[in-house]
Amino acid sequence: MKIVVLGASGQLGSCLKKVSTERNLTDISFPSEENANILDKDLLDQLFTAEKPQFVINCAAYTAVDKAEDDVDTCRKVNRDGAAYIAEACKNHQATLIHVSTDFVFKGDVPKLLSETDAAEPENIYGLTKLEGEAAIAEILPAHYTLRTSWLYSEFGNNFVKTMLRLGREREQLGVIIDQAGSPTYAIDLANAILDIIESDNKSYGIYHYSNEGVTSWYDFAKAVFDLSATSVKLNPVKTSEYVTRAVRPAYSVMDKSKIKSTFGIEIPYWRDSLAVCTERILANG
Repeated sequence: MKIVVLGASGQLGSCLKKVSTERNLTDISFPSEENANILDKDLLDQLFTAEKPQFVINCAAYTAVDKAEDDVDTCRKVNRDGAAYIAEACKNHQATLIHVSTDFVFKGDVPKLLSETDAAEPENIYGLTKLEGEAAIAEILPAHYTLRTSWLYSEFGNNFVKTMLRLGREREQLGVIIDQAGSPTYAIDLANAILDIIESDNKSYGIYHYSNEGVTSWYDFAKAVFDLSATSVKLNPVKTSEYVTRAVRPAYSVMDKSKIKSTFGIEIPYWRDSLAVCTERILANG
């Protein structure tokens, strides 16, 4: 089966390159942004005509959460309009779409596991535009899987783990938020789950939640990074009220993964186990 990955140069796209090689997948392509601009309908049509994909994985997104509050138009173009254009191209070329979304579609003000059927009430522009993208896809293309994920990190790109490792070397002490809870997700694990869904040939389309198992705070996430990397830095807990950001973040966005596990038989690693693997890989690469 032919697979095309959009947003191939980003963190998840890089992880899909790595795991597809490990899984000996040869019929998967990672076109550059200039050849696969998701805001260019004609270019997408040309790409799909040439590649003839059976599956399209959309990793492209505007993810600068705070910047999005002041750059609403660009954020909406990428996260809503781009998603719609991809869905239209998939429909025209009979391709199935796997679209990556976010826990930020939820308000996250109640400490309960969030299921796929819970009301989505985003508190920031990033979450709102990602939700609009989900809705656009659902309206256009029945054959789609939307995977909401959270706190994504890996050895590729810019992310919390790599930032903590850098700051841990540069500073004597750091303050990290302690009253926001969620589930970190190793993008390698998510990439494998996406390919598992494709290979399952299970056409149970719709929305699914995927993050690593377990719950932690940003503070404890950072502490785990420093423990695993033997980094000596004084870590100070900071409340959200003491560290004001442009965009509001969910206080509790822990997602229920029972649907994806029962539907596709996917086993999900515990967050700290995956973090240990990733941290070791980052340190090994210098």
